[in-house]
Amino acid sequence: MQRVLHIIGKMDRAGAETMLMNLYRNIDREKFQFDFIVFTKDKGNYDDEILELGGKIIPLIEKNAFRRMKILEKFLISHPEYQIVHAHTLLSNAFHLFAAKKAKVPVRISHSHNTLDKSSNSIKGKIYKHFSKKMIKKYSTDFIACGQGAAEFLYDANDNVLILPNSVDSKYLNEVGQENKDYINNEFHVEENFLKLVQVGRLQEVKNHDFSIRLASLLKKKNIKFKMFFVGQGELLNTLKQKISDADLANDIILTGIRADVPKIMAGADVLLMPSFYEGFPVTLVETQSIGLPAVISDKISKEVDLDLGLIHFLALEEKLWFEKIINIKPIAGPTENKLEKIYKKGFDIYSSVEIMEKMYSSFL
Repeated sequence: MQRVLHIIGKMDRAGAETMLMNLYRNIDREKFQFDFIVFTKDKGNYDDEILELGGKIIPLIEKNAFRRMKILEKFLISHPEYQIVHAHTLLSNAFHLFAAKKAKVPVRISHSHNTLDKSSNSIKGKIYKHFSKKMIKKYSTDFIACGQGAAEFLYDANDNVLILPNSVDSKYLNEVGQENKDYINNEFHVEENFLKLVQVGRLQEVKNHDFSIRLASLLKKKNIKFKMFFVGQGELLNTLKQKISDADLANDIILTGIRADVPKIMAGADVLLMPSFYEGFPVTLVETQSIGLPAVISDKISKEVDLDLGLIHFLALEEKLWFEKIINIKPIAGPTENKLEKIYKKGFDIYSSVEIMEKMYSSFL
């Protein structure tokens, strides 16, 4: 059995982490076992499941990137069982893969999950981005991206990039979508005639929850009966609570925190909102399309996310446009067998991705 060391900040319920867990649950664990370097002592949402599946959680607690690089190098030298290091930390992949190179790890995979890094907008950030990308190119043996935009951001014109879409168990999610249409009504005691809106993601600036709060204010002003759900956790929790209170929306917007039943919540919603300033390739949008939930999303998000199922609606970030769209959106039946086949052929079903990764990892043995 080959142990693969994944480097990721924390195994919480977020896009890249969820995609990684989907792979981990379905890969042949008699051949490949996943372990995880994380940069926190705090427990991640997926930690218990990882341990149950036979994986290890290895905290690496050091904020300074150079010292962290040295610690990682020493760890890899003392653990020669890791012949594959798979890094998911965007520009910081440079430091982790350099450490793996110095430790003589033969396979060093850089994985890009985003199309933008806001910290790289400053002069200092641009310099960091320039040198990080050069290091990634030099010290990686293999390159993966969740989409073409993510590939271009981290690897520029490099043609030798495996595009591995953020994939899901589409058949399972389709069943969830068909069987849980009343889930929000029952779980949160919401009247059936209410418009039910959900936004899934970390409570952080890039997700643009402020826009959704303004949209909620407009819905209330127009006397629309609705409930809006913010599903996730993050550093903006207290700030958002205050903004919701200040806008007199405490009875209209529900902060659910981290939930294990996110697919069921999405199945019970009428529309998913994603007003993000930028995204890589959000796994949430693959999940919603498998479930059959319409999504109104920012036009800043890559067009690659639309799987041609009639469920994705791109709009500029203007509240009135979103208001008109969501009150007039027509529900669509969950994916048929033909639609599930389309998801698979496009590479967004987890079993397709598992086949690709098993073939890739096996080629290194």
